[in-house]
Amino acid sequence: MAASTSKASIKLGFVEEETDLRLLSSHFFPSKVGGKPSWLCLDNIPTPENLQCSKCNGPTLLLAQVYAPVEIEHRDDTFHRTVFIFACPNAPCCTFGYNGNFKVFRSQLPVKNDFYSKDPPNESIGDDEDMDKYPHAGKFQSLCVVCGVNGTKKCSQCKKTYYCSKAHQVADWKAGHKKYCPEIRDDTKAGAGPQQPSVNLLFKEFELVTEDEELKRGDSSSDNGRSEEERLAEYQQLMRSQEIKGLEGNYTEEELETTAVHETEDDQQFLKFKKRIESEPDQVLRYCRGGEPLWVSAHHKASAEEIPKCLCGAERVFEFQVMPQLLNYLKLDRLGSSLDWGTLCVYTCKDSCPIGNKYAEEFLWKQDFHSER
Repeated sequence: MAASTSKASIKLGFVEEETDLRLLSSHFFPSKVGGKPSWLCLDNIPTPENLQCSKCNGPTLLLAQVYAPVEIEHRDDTFHRTVFIFACPNAPCCTFGYNGNFKVFRSQLPVKNDFYSKDPPNESIGDDEDMDKYPHAGKFQSLCVVCGVNGTKKCSQCKKTYYCSKAHQVADWKAGHKKYCPEIRDDTKAGAGPQQPSVNLLFKEFELVTEDEELKRGDSSSDNGRSEEERLAEYQQLMRSQEIKGLEGNYTEEELETTAVHETEDDQQFLKFKKRIESEPDQVLRYCRGGEPLWVSAHHKASAEEIPKCLCGAERVFEFQVMPQLLNYLKLDRLGSSLDWGTLCVYTCKDSCPIGNKYAEEFLWKQDFHSER
């Protein structure tokens, strides 16, 4: 995905369900949802401690990664650039207005780097292609067999299988490692042995494909020129608020008026959100580096003061947002306790500061559909 150079230019991301998943490996610089991370910088990947959920201290999983090079004058270290989002899969960690169950990291490399050829990758893969011949993070450090992040722990019996956490070691043991561990241990070739069943903990993997947003005539992101649908909704909301005033209860007129205004603002913003996406309702991502998010609610929007600066001292700017439609593809959009969001807005260093062969943590703002009353 090439970065947008105009604030008016927005790229929409869609899930591609019919994809050869081998093309989502690091060598092909993919944008994707779920699965194991296809790390860009193959060395010095984030540690399990860096990726822990701030609420339960458990491991997070790759939610999505977006390949987004940017052009910066007199610099070539952003020729390759990927932003990774990780999410805690534990539903209780997903609470209103809380973003500590998400982690965001940025990686970038020059065209001439320690890992990849300067020539574009050949996407013609044979059915019997040995994918291990391509550059991947497993050649530089041990990776968790469950989730693909840095494996700092290993099975004490076979001493060949690595994990990021005790939680993933236990899950793998139950999934089949208990049975296959002796065979793996006795195999003389490190990393070889039988293929045990994989642990089904990851978010489902899809390719992300993009296209430019095309607005229909009369569409606008401004609050002017409201549609008939919006005006009707506002009128109906006003009527409901008038009916509430006539009900007997312990609420003052001032409290009821405040609630009515609050609801009307939220309804207007949500209608604006729905109208903007109605022509492409399946979009799961909106990319517009340096632009503005499409908010789902009039409340709990990120202000400039609430977006922390990068460690280099530069301001962070909006880069892209993950839309609620992704929950449907991941089969997380259900009643009851589950991972949920209205929109996830990712803010990254305005200067995309040089970081070498390392990963820089960035910032995510989570907005929910319903503001607190």
